[in-house]
Amino acid sequence: MSLDINKIQAPIEQDLEIFEKKFRQSMKTDVMLLDQIMKYIIHRKGKQIRPMFVFLTAGTIGQINEATYRGAALIELLHTATLVHDDVVDDSNYRRGFFSIKALWKNKIAVLVGDYLLSRGLLLSVDNGDFDLLKIVSTAVKELSEGELLQIEKARKLDITEEVYYDVIRQKTASLIASCCAVGAASVGANAEIVAKAKLLGEKIGMAFQIKDDLFDYGDEEIGKPTGIDIKEKKMTLPLIYALNKAAWAEKRNIINLIKNHSENPKKVTEVIDFVKKSGGIQYTTEVMKRFVNEANEILFTFPDSAFRQSLHDLVLFSIERTK
Repeated sequence: MSLDINKIQAPIEQDLEIFEKKFRQSMKTDVMLLDQIMKYIIHRKGKQIRPMFVFLTAGTIGQINEATYRGAALIELLHTATLVHDDVVDDSNYRRGFFSIKALWKNKIAVLVGDYLLSRGLLLSVDNGDFDLLKIVSTAVKELSEGELLQIEKARKLDITEEVYYDVIRQKTASLIASCCAVGAASVGANAEIVAKAKLLGEKIGMAFQIKDDLFDYGDEEIGKPTGIDIKEKKMTLPLIYALNKAAWAEKRNIINLIKNHSENPKKVTEVIDFVKKSGGIQYTTEVMKRFVNEANEILFTFPDSAFRQSLHDLVLFSIERTK
């Protein structure tokens, strides 16, 4: 089944257009250099997946309003801030096919731009009294940082278990999509129980989303990111964790040695990829991803049927059927 992003966006098409204008406005500044960088950031924004989760959840639960627009903008500002800082941390010159801020304007400016975006998000919430939304998103940013640091800590030893892997992706990726859904619910005045349910829905979607991303590393062609990049960066993802757990001691030791000491050698990386495929790591990981999708749908279908709910369901499928 082929899913069309434009069809998924249909119930919130006008909302996304209004949001885009409001977001551009929120990025304006009198400092010429900063304004130039803000325009560059807006120009290279992707499919608007995060605002879509905010608006579709809000529409599923209640009536989209000004708080929903501000909540979506808050998430975009704070998330973009973390990405700008990430590129400095990772010494990365590219993001989604474009030059990174760090590549074009160097580290000092990139760090300051990240700080600026963060403060714009904080002020947007404080000025409008959206403290409930600010708490949701700030919690996600805190978890995101903890997840990154946990992954770095574990990558040094290559001793990550399946449980720790779930903790890492829950914090690194799922917390952000969870906050999108929670913000959508909170923005329409939902009670604490419904906001918590929306957050759990987003978390399940986020888990599936990240697992799909990890599967790309074992693809036969370059889609989204170069094949084997996680192995080169010594990131322990689910297909590899599963394969190592199934392996005999000698084979496990050999594979860990390849990752630790030969991850720059394309032949050795291919050897690791082949080992994972033969061990059933891809099949197992795909089943886990589908389990999270099913759990997300179980929560989603407790909400009343509507065009918003249908689009939210389709967006979940789109997220795991994407090819990049």
